[in-house]
Amino acid sequence: MKNFNYPKPPRELLDALQAIRQHFIYAGAFSAAINILQLAPILYMMQVYDRVLASGSYSTLLYLTLLVLFLLVATGAFEWVRSYLLVFASNKIERSLRERVFNATFKTALQSTQGKGNAQAINDLTSLRQFLTGNGIFAFFDVPWFPIYLAVMFMFHYSYGLMTIFAAIVMAGLAYVTDISTTGRLKDANVEMAKANAHLVNSLRNAEVIEAMGMTSAIRRRQQQYSEEVLRQQAEASKMAGFLTSMSKTFRQVVQSLILGLGAWLALNQEVTGGAMVAGSLLLGRALAPIDMLVGTWKSFSVARAQYERLCALLEQVPATNERLQLPAPLGHLSVEQIYVTPPGARVPVLRGINFQLAAGEVLGVIGPSASGKSTLARAILGVWPSASGKVRLDGADITLWNRQDLGPYIGYLPQDIELFDGTIADNICRFGERDAEKIVAAAQMSGVHDLILRQPEGYDTVIGGSGGVLSGGQRQRIGLARAIYGEPRLLVLDEPNSNLDDQGERELVLAIQRIKAAGCTVVIVSHRTMILGTVDKVLVLKDGAMLGFGPREQVLSQLAQPAPKLGSAA
Repeated sequence: MKNFNYPKPPRELLDALQAIRQHFIYAGAFSAAINILQLAPILYMMQVYDRVLASGSYSTLLYLTLLVLFLLVATGAFEWVRSYLLVFASNKIERSLRERVFNATFKTALQSTQGKGNAQAINDLTSLRQFLTGNGIFAFFDVPWFPIYLAVMFMFHYSYGLMTIFAAIVMAGLAYVTDISTTGRLKDANVEMAKANAHLVNSLRNAEVIEAMGMTSAIRRRQQQYSEEVLRQQAEASKMAGFLTSMSKTFRQVVQSLILGLGAWLALNQEVTGGAMVAGSLLLGRALAPIDMLVGTWKSFSVARAQYERLCALLEQVPATNERLQLPAPLGHLSVEQIYVTPPGARVPVLRGINFQLAAGEVLGVIGPSASGKSTLARAILGVWPSASGKVRLDGADITLWNRQDLGPYIGYLPQDIELFDGTIADNICRFGERDAEKIVAAAQMSGVHDLILRQPEGYDTVIGGSGGVLSGGQRQRIGLARAIYGEPRLLVLDEPNSNLDDQGERELVLAIQRIKAAGCTVVIVSHRTMILGTVDKVLVLKDGAMLGFGPREQVLSQLAQPAPKLGSAA
């Protein structure tokens, strides 16, 4: 059946599954014992009905009762151990894959033009862990022991066995129909749910704009459209699954009643005992219970399969990076060699043939009109967006080949959109690493934000949210600058660092850049405001993704100030 053609798991997922294989083997062994012991109450009923009542022996009744009680307690203990094994295995597989899935999700976010991702893969991993401890997986372990019950049914009477085979075939068919009729709908519903969630998150992020411009009703209608489509898809799948589940339960009850009637007819003809007549109905119900549970929990199987496929696709799409040799601490020499950069999802390069060099400690100003590629250049220098051709080198090494954990402390970055994180101001400045009070205060003082922080309710220990809490845009930007220069980085990239600053804030920013430059840090500043250009050594002019000029500040700015030659004038 094509629906069961699971993709070949990537190496990491295969290793994680191999690591818990022994737990599943033990769980299977306990399942075997549980299913064998499930015969105990049925056989007990038969013995009481056929032997105890016929002989009137109280001692036989006592011994049989003690034995069945012991076996039932053992069954409960085995079920608890099996459940514990599956819980342990599910926790182990999540722990082994959590870091890998997080890294892959993070890289996927980097490959988007907005630098935004979602937690779908993390949620998929958590949901798969929960699935491994649910009723569906227990049914999966119990179904293979159906032949045991079938053999006992044949021992009672061949007609019992034949009816059991017929019932199993019908219920397996119902399970298959459930699969083919719900899987596609559930996948479509999940796609629509992802769209609805993305739209909701984006709306909440822009709540002020929506409220200010009276867009609430329009945004709500659009959200309701997404939600209604999700409800429609899920309702169709649930209606079909519910109908087939009801059919399965009804069919099992009908078959159990029919086999009881068959047993009575056989007992009247002296072909089975009275105990076998009742035991046949009970045993059939026990034999079909796992299949019935599979039909009832097939929705969870379908969802888990989709989650498994998405995880496989993600891990294949974003291969694990190998450990790289640790390079010496960089000094800050930056070399950009004829790079062409195409943003993720685009086909046409935004930057074409950019080529320049900066010595350690130099400050470069990148200017140009909107959509000229300035922010793209910043991302390319940092290695966030790799170049399609050409190289960005830091101290001679390709920026994309550095181990990010080793390189990170030597890099500072202040993007246009300042994102602070849930935690204290001190945590944000020290990048949520080990808190070094001297370095935190030094970074704040160098960025000119130390006094501002001291005026906060709890100073450096003031808790802020992802949006900066009660901080203004300029305050967030200055704290973001302190984070960027924490630990005295060797390369600092500032993308419109003065976009939210007033004149006083911009003057403090200029002083901060002068202090950073004096510390020997190489700085790249993307800006369209002129005050900050007084701090730079060189200027790079971009237009339509190409270099219009590069060189010492006075030389480039004077060339820009010259009027363009009129058409028809002499060269």
